[in-house]
Amino acid sequence: MKLITEINEEVKFISEATDDGRKNMYIEGIFMQAEQKNRNGRMYPLPVMEREVSRYVNDYVNKNRAYGELGHPEGPTINLERVSHMIKELRQEGSNFIGKAKIMDTPYGNIVKNLINEGACVGVSTRGLGSLKEGRDGTKVVQDDFYLATAADIVADPSAPDAFVQGIMENREWVYVAGRWTERQIEESKEKIKKVSKRDLEKTKLQIFENFINKL
Repeated sequence: MKLITEINEEVKFISEATDDGRKNMYIEGIFMQAEQKNRNGRMYPLPVMEREVSRYVNDYVNKNRAYGELGHPEGPTINLERVSHMIKELRQEGSNFIGKAKIMDTPYGNIVKNLINEGACVGVSTRGLGSLKEGRDGTKVVQDDFYLATAADIVADPSAPDAFVQGIMENREWVYVAGRWTERQIEESKEKIKKVSKRDLEKTKLQIFENFINKL
């Protein structure tokens, strides 16, 4: 089995007031889709997705332990120190699965709130384990052993690397978030960008951006 992640960008942010006047922040939108080839070349059969979502809702969502993290974790295990939100709803609409997650008052949850308040674009990424079988048209079909680890991690919008790389090249201060990146790391990234071929430029920019996000 391999780690499988899928990014969905069509999420919106909503704020709901409680009875005591406090405001809770949520993200809501399509978290997962079945029966269509996604941009990673994978397809989830509807019965596989329905079964696994049902298990996840019963075992995690309904018990208030359906957590998600900020960033791109490298394994299926939830790291409680990096939790930023809790998935409160996950329902089926045709072949789409609509989710709603509450942003929590954790260190990483507060980072998400600040990003949203500053107008940042983020998406959600599902994370699971499973095996793949290649079909005749090259589509990689997710098999019956699929296991959903979390319905949504919060990740940066894929369009962000261009703006981020521009910030590196122009020495913008926002590159130095919480002192996580040193001058040496920034200079090394600049050199990579300058030396890479046009063919590999987009891939290199994405790698540099993900490296930055993973250090937050």
